[in-house]
Amino acid sequence: QLQASGGGLVQAGDSLRLSCAASGRTFSSYIMGWFRQAPGKEREFVAAIGRIGGDRYYADSVKGRFTVSRNNARNTVYLQMNSLKPEDTAVYYCAARASMVVITTVNYDYWGQGTQVTVSS
Repeated sequence: QLQASGGGLVQAGDSLRLSCAASGRTFSSYIMGWFRQAPGKEREFVAAIGRIGGDRYYADSVKGRFTVSRNNARNTVYLQMNSLKPEDTAVYYCAARASMVVITTVNYDYWGQGTQVTVSS
């Protein structure tokens, strides 16, 4: 199971850190991804990280502002979001995939319940 948290209502330019806690003892076997879905839009890739954190990928829209990281000892993946913009408003989902290769599509095995991020202008 994946449990995302850390969302909220912030102003443009503010920062938020999302967390996603995973249950189980094989967390380090999974690549982890963050996706988001705004109302009326398809779910889109935000960031992903390899099993030991060496490989990190970002959507162009968040590159330079968001940072994905993980702590395998705590079974947790993070998304640090800086310089937030109104267009970042969405429900953010974490996802896990049993894979050695990081992917940026929605083909993940497990999904969290989502956490709402709202950025006001």
